[in-house]
Amino acid sequence: MSQQNDPQTASFQAAKTLIRQYFEALEQATPSTVSAVLAEYTAPDYLWRGVYPFREQQGVAAASTSFWQPFMHAIRHMQRRQDIFIAGANLYGGETWVMSMGNFMGLFDHDFLGIPPTRKIVNVRYAEFNCVQDGKISQTGLFIDLIGLMAQAGVYPLPPSTGVYFNYPGPRTHDGLLYHDAPTAEAAATLDLVNRMVDDLGQLNESGSMTCPPEILEKTWAKDMLWYGPAGIGATYTIPRYQEQHQLPFRAQLGDKKFEGHVCRFAEGNFACFFGWPNLSNTPLGGWLGLPGGQVKASMQVVDVYRREGNKLAENWVLIDLPWWLKQQGLDVLTRTANIMNPTTPHLA
Repeated sequence: MSQQNDPQTASFQAAKTLIRQYFEALEQATPSTVSAVLAEYTAPDYLWRGVYPFREQQGVAAASTSFWQPFMHAIRHMQRRQDIFIAGANLYGGETWVMSMGNFMGLFDHDFLGIPPTRKIVNVRYAEFNCVQDGKISQTGLFIDLIGLMAQAGVYPLPPSTGVYFNYPGPRTHDGLLYHDAPTAEAAATLDLVNRMVDDLGQLNESGSMTCPPEILEKTWAKDMLWYGPAGIGATYTIPRYQEQHQLPFRAQLGDKKFEGHVCRFAEGNFACFFGWPNLSNTPLGGWLGLPGGQVKASMQVVDVYRREGNKLAENWVLIDLPWWLKQQGLDVLTRTANIMNPTTPHLA
């Protein structure tokens, strides 16, 4: 019996088909035609969310002029190179979401947000969430790694990272493109594992603990886990190195940690994902990202994408809107870079 006809498989084919058609149309679009593409596929009350400086944009015109037109102008002949493509019902509202994760690859030919062009290939990490309702896209959450783009352009704005940033691979199993629907039992097992992991970390935050015993992670994570963090933090491998190179600095150097919730969380097959607006808030105590502390409690927009292997989480791709987190504390890495590298060109206010 095919998966499409399996009664134990929820059908997300209509939503997946719509998003794949939308992606194909976007890839063929130009800065002058992208508005028409968005108008064809989105609902009248379309809400677009993106990283700083784009933030929330209401409607096609705003999403197009603020992000897509300048992005397509800067990065030409752009391809969407997907590593993971899944769909599911939102844990919170039940509506259908489709998530795509990978890289936007193209030629960085023109200035973007003050980041100087290289005229070479760039790979911009992205994770995109699209909510499909009544045959149209009603909401989008699009996260890109701007600090990763800055690193490729030779204007990395932060001290050395604890992990290592590079062009991260997709799933080790090479099975992340779920164009056909996966059995619901697999999604349930994956989501249950992610929920237990989130609950474990939530209890740590509520306790006020500034550390994490490795046995807590070992309950839900494989010992040879791979964690692919945003540029500024980087990637790390195995539980001990993950704790050394990300988790323990994060826990010890950020205070007042509070979970704020998720816009959506869902799973399909062995993969799960979520994003928040914001996910959490915290106050830097000094040292995280190699920067001094302060008294400003800032919010974090975060994407997590997971791969389950058996009864443990094996891989985790993470994007954090670090420019927004820093902006709330008075450091605008985009404006600062623009003013240094392109002092005669107007950029951000």
